[in-house]
Amino acid sequence: MQKVSDNLKKNNLDNLLDEAYEDALKNESFKEFVCKLKIKREILKKYTSLLEESSIEYFNCKDCPGLMACKNKITGYAKLPKVTGDNLEFSYKPCKYKKKFDKEEKVHSNTMLFNVPKEIKEASFKNVYKTDKNRYKTILWLTEFIKKYKADIHQKGLYLCGNFGCGKTYLIAATFNELAKDGIKSAIVFWPEYLNSLKSSFNSEVKSEFKNKYNYVKKVPLLLIDDLGAESVTPWARDEILCPLLQYRMDEKLPTFFTSNLNLETLENHLAITSKGDEIIKAGRIISRIKQLTEYQELISKNLRK
Repeated sequence: MQKVSDNLKKNNLDNLLDEAYEDALKNESFKEFVCKLKIKREILKKYTSLLEESSIEYFNCKDCPGLMACKNKITGYAKLPKVTGDNLEFSYKPCKYKKKFDKEEKVHSNTMLFNVPKEIKEASFKNVYKTDKNRYKTILWLTEFIKKYKADIHQKGLYLCGNFGCGKTYLIAATFNELAKDGIKSAIVFWPEYLNSLKSSFNSEVKSEFKNKYNYVKKVPLLLIDDLGAESVTPWARDEILCPLLQYRMDEKLPTFFTSNLNLETLENHLAITSKGDEIIKAGRIISRIKQLTEYQELISKNLRK
């Protein structure tokens, strides 16, 4: 038999819940929100405070222009109720902006970037400068490469040389980003800084750092060596780093791309001169591998960095 005091406590609690729920219903947004939940009032009133919080976050999301303007406790998420039987369960749900951001981040994670600007990370064909007809040949080549690569047709990469600021790197980055949507891994390395980083990690106490950094670039399905020819040539960089890397990618038929301000003849002369003197034969080995790995194009266009 229940005690009278227990019944009084229960009645008092019910009254308090009713009062709190009725008070909350005075807010039109809250009323609109709970009306969408197909569940009895007796259940709803038990969750008044949580429903008020959810209502605020729901309407914050409804009128939100983007992630940067998010007013909720956790950026990109709203705490929302779900009807499960005769109860409500609350959980954080990502908004449309958060979902889009996560999707883009997942795509970007397929492309490893080493010391290249943010605009390269976000490169897209929809933003490619198309006014200059000199760019059409390269754009067409790259769009064909995408189609064939998706069809699993083996093809060479591209050695793209041209004037400073004509968008060589951007075009190839847009190609890699398009393929990243299908989960294809790639790497874009600014060659002079990559060599400096390799050298530093080679001399560090953590020997695995050098190995991991080098092997990833050597084995990644798609690789862009950016600004080849801008580095200071050393026998170590040329003969122990670049040559084995190119040999491996040639043997494994891994598409490899290069951008440079130098044509192949000028690049060969550049690679031949070290502190040890003129080493044209060793430079020729590099050029031979580049020719095996790529098709050659020159791109002379407007300097887009001005």
